[in-house]
Amino acid sequence: MKYSFWSLLTLLFISFEGLVVQAQDVGGIEDFKPSSVNQPGKQYPQVNSEGRVRVQVSAADAKMVQLDIGGVKYNLEKDREGIWTGESAPQDEGFHYYQLNIDGASVPDPGTKYYYGAGRWGSAIEIPAVDREFYALKDVPHGLVSQVQYYSKITEAWRRCFVYTPPGYEKDTQNRYPVLYLQHGSFEDETGWSSQGKAHLIVDNLIAGNKVKDMIIVMDNGYAFRSQDNETTGKRSQMIFEEVLVNEVVPMIDGRFRTIADRKARAIAGLSMGANQTVRIIMNHLDKFAYYGGFSGTANYPNSNEIDPAKFLDGKFNDADALNKQLKVFWLGLGTTEPAPFPGSVGAFCKMLDRQKIKYIYYESEGTAHEWLTWRRCLYKYAQHLFQED
Repeated sequence: MKYSFWSLLTLLFISFEGLVVQAQDVGGIEDFKPSSVNQPGKQYPQVNSEGRVRVQVSAADAKMVQLDIGGVKYNLEKDREGIWTGESAPQDEGFHYYQLNIDGASVPDPGTKYYYGAGRWGSAIEIPAVDREFYALKDVPHGLVSQVQYYSKITEAWRRCFVYTPPGYEKDTQNRYPVLYLQHGSFEDETGWSSQGKAHLIVDNLIAGNKVKDMIIVMDNGYAFRSQDNETTGKRSQMIFEEVLVNEVVPMIDGRFRTIADRKARAIAGLSMGANQTVRIIMNHLDKFAYYGGFSGTANYPNSNEIDPAKFLDGKFNDADALNKQLKVFWLGLGTTEPAPFPGSVGAFCKMLDRQKIKYIYYESEGTAHEWLTWRRCLYKYAQHLFQED
């Protein structure tokens, strides 16, 4: 499937050549502080109360250095010591990928931690959100995020997932737990939800507030291909994540962790591309899952082999009452400032559900686009509907 122009613009963070701003033109309040995602001891990048981003990098021999963020390039200025400094216009609240452009070469900022997003390891900035308390690191009991390596016979390759176990899992060896399978988006990987998404902190805080049941969360890599694809065609043409998750990951998790191995104790959710993958998985495997969450889904994604979810579901079920009984929760979330085609496609999807008389919950994240603050809020809201008593 191909991206529409606007969705490609959003997901790949493409910058237009004409959108270049001189650093001296932007101004700003002088209350800049080091970003919360800086490497230890690094003073730059910085963020001020307006949401402006200030960067600084040493490049004495460079002819031009730019900050590339939010689809706009900002020219930096060099001092006598060869230090380049500049800042952006105010950015929206939340987590944003960015990069530096040094004489035409796009590189990560050496001051930040690196994250996998937009198809690369690179820099990011956190613009403090007014509601950031729900994903903050607090003095509450914390669960454990562990890395699980496993060999996939289907892909004939080693794969990896991250597994969150709730506080007390190691001590209370008699308890068994429900499981949420949580998927990343396009051009991201299994590190996303525990790194950019802060899923473990969100659920830690919810558990501490008695707002959710203790649960296990499994975060796998949504890119899975048959090994012969590369050998015969030179391309990774067939996405088979559904097969890997259902036939390998779920049995492995049930075998290695103290799960409640029952559909009523399994939920699935995903963002963007992951939302499309997971809606297809649950509708094909209602014997395995009872809860669904789709965050910013229904647009088309490359290398996914996914058809439009609305077309996939439309007319698929003749008995809405039976489906509504099987699906404990069908949950959809979207940011209010998401670009085309997401609002339109999600709207069409909701109309299809209404026409089919399929019950669902719809949530809008105010003032956020196709980015991690939207999806953090979605997880926070969705998790509170999971595994509750009827």
